[in-house]
Amino acid sequence: MKNRTLRLAVALPVAGLLLGALSACSSSSSSEESAPLSIVASTNVYGSIASAIAGDDATVTSLITNANQDPHEYEATVKNQLAVSEADLVIENGGGYDDFMDKLVKASGTDATVLNAVEESGLAPAGSDTTDEIDGFNEHVWYDVAAVEKIAAAVRDDLSDADPDHTEDYAANYSAFVAQLNGLEKTEATLKKSYKGESAIITEPVPLYLLEAVGLKNKTPSAFSEAVEEGDDVPARVLQQLLDIIGSDDLALLAYNTQAADTTTVHVQMAAEAAGVPVVDFTETLPKGTSYVTWMKANLKSLSSALAS
Repeated sequence: MKNRTLRLAVALPVAGLLLGALSACSSSSSSEESAPLSIVASTNVYGSIASAIAGDDATVTSLITNANQDPHEYEATVKNQLAVSEADLVIENGGGYDDFMDKLVKASGTDATVLNAVEESGLAPAGSDTTDEIDGFNEHVWYDVAAVEKIAAAVRDDLSDADPDHTEDYAANYSAFVAQLNGLEKTEATLKKSYKGESAIITEPVPLYLLEAVGLKNKTPSAFSEAVEEGDDVPARVLQQLLDIIGSDDLALLAYNTQAADTTTVHVQMAAEAAGVPVVDFTETLPKGTSYVTWMKANLKSLSSALAS
């Protein structure tokens, strides 16, 4: 990973310059040196994580902020490219999830540090190209709390490299954020004690890391969730396999991605509700007015309620 340094305007004293001119240059230099870092994140999930670490020492721009929008279908704008071109740190998910970010980085010519969350998560197979789709890999790494701790550590380190004067602030913010993540992990462990081994189905792999963390087993035919994730038609026989599971298995819940819904997923949702299977909604980005931690707390609360029903 290339560490980007701040571009600072340095006022060089020149013999013969008037004192007033020197003062003006010094003032301009100080202003630029004190300007906060600029962070651009592909989604507000990573924007929230970055904000937690950066505090007041950086500005954060998230390109995707609408919880009703499918990130897989996002089309970047000229405004997005400008933001990336002026960034000190760019955060992408990677793993083929937000490949528009790589295009923006190349098109903008930025020399910003690019943080790839899949790479930092430690979840991808060794030797994988984390900028591209990885066969059989669930790239939705932000639903793994332990992975988010590693991603947050990378944010801390990159910010400290770019802005050494605020290293202690970034370290303190990181420690406070990790304490909150530890609270989430305690909730996961508590749920796992009660519900380990119970079965669940999904429309997409989005929340799968979270479901696994509370001990649930995914019973969904992989051909179904893969087709939904890729936006492909689900073969009739695969859909019937899932409907048979809903009708015959003792399922704890259906995890439903509301940001990638279509007629097939709605059909599955209705079948689950008719069979008395609790449906838990999940999103890929933060709902308005939430942070990463409050969002995950809400997700875990919804899981707990469904599992207890």
